[in-house]
Amino acid sequence: MFTLAGVDLANLPYMASPGTVKSALEKIKSAATPPRVTTDFVNTVLQIKGGTGGTVTPFLKKIGFVASDGTPTEIYKRFRNPDSAGHAMADAIRLGYRELLKANEYFYRLDDKGLLALIVQVTGVETENRPAALTLSTLKILKSYADFDADIMYSDDRASNADVSRQSMALPAAHTADAKLGLNLSYTINLNLPATTDQAVFNAIFRSLKEHLLSNDE
Repeated sequence: MFTLAGVDLANLPYMASPGTVKSALEKIKSAATPPRVTTDFVNTVLQIKGGTGGTVTPFLKKIGFVASDGTPTEIYKRFRNPDSAGHAMADAIRLGYRELLKANEYFYRLDDKGLLALIVQVTGVETENRPAALTLSTLKILKSYADFDADIMYSDDRASNADVSRQSMALPAAHTADAKLGLNLSYTINLNLPATTDQAVFNAIFRSLKEHLLSNDE
């Protein structure tokens, strides 16, 4: 059953007044994090009153901003940090719209027409269904705060740095006068390479290693 004033459309969150989502998110970014997101907090701090204000907390719970007991989640807190806000919203969208995610893992890249078609497909409603249109409008506002590319880059960079930090280079035995006595020395150097896709940077690093550390000159 679809309720225009609620947030359920086959488990897809939406607001009857999508503009309210933007107002709530902007206030959340500037206001102090409360112990619990209550009606008083929504009405007074977020300044969203009446029946519309009553739908804000259920919506925030649907997208993972607020826990079932009303306490702000890590997504809520990360969203307030400009450095992690885009990543946090990307997580919120994946959580709140997981039914769309199941149907198309890149649903957030679809244009309006494609996204509405996917919503209709998942929910089974008619194309002109009002809640479906509201779901699209609500999701578009959330997407304007999300940065899915930053999410991918962050994960790739972290994995890359972890792999590189485990790599080591074994250098050949040092050619010193002690070599005549049968003394061989070896070195292990751990490299933390910069997170870049510029091949010239890596070429310069390894060329320098070859010239200064890997030389076989006696």
